[in-house]
Amino acid sequence: MNGKKFWLCGFLCAALAASGAVVFAQQARVPASPIDAPAKAALATLPWEFGAFFQGGVGVGDRSNFTFTSAGVRLGKVITKPYLPGFLRGQFEYAGELMPYWEAFTPAPHLAEVKYDYQGQTGYVLEPYGGGTYTGFSITPIILRWNFAPSRHFAPWFQGAGGLIYTPHKFPPDILVPHGEPGGTSVFNFTPQGGIGFHYFINSRRSIDFAANAIHISSASLGDRNPGVNASVQFQIGYTWWH
Repeated sequence: MNGKKFWLCGFLCAALAASGAVVFAQQARVPASPIDAPAKAALATLPWEFGAFFQGGVGVGDRSNFTFTSAGVRLGKVITKPYLPGFLRGQFEYAGELMPYWEAFTPAPHLAEVKYDYQGQTGYVLEPYGGGTYTGFSITPIILRWNFAPSRHFAPWFQGAGGLIYTPHKFPPDILVPHGEPGGTSVFNFTPQGGIGFHYFINSRRSIDFAANAIHISSASLGDRNPGVNASVQFQIGYTWWH
């Protein structure tokens, strides 16, 4: 009996010690160290971010012969503290991007077969198509980003965004029409998009950034025709200052 009491007493003491250690650890929890865990330390302060980036990619499907490059700056603000459980836990950020350099490289002007339907008859006719290099600028004023809970140096995220592209010449290239006559596409195109990426924090105030975005380009029928670019995949690398 004495032996049983001894083991029972030992078990209760061990349980009390363990529960006390858990309580003490919770009470003694300290903020992440900017040196040991710069990503956690940076996002814990609900910071602003300002960065520069370069982006490039290709069209998909019937636009696989299109390539894109752009460069610009980003401004964002982490708005919320961490929310949601498990792997969804993270923080909401609102951001925007300005790209004073935006360029699309398309096939050179050429003749292309175009299907027609006239008085019940269908066929194909060769029409002059535009093409070449299109230069403009782009703005993405709406970026809704979810920053997942960071590790020591990595802070992954996903986002949805919407923007606008302006080019002096109607984009994408289409059937050429005489100047001043209706037809063609539009100098304004919208860019709904979604993407994933991550920040690699060098320290709590600096990060290198990588992203992959799927971008749709469409004039929303602002022009007489709206062939658009149904999908493009574009990759981004950048550098960000956090404050």
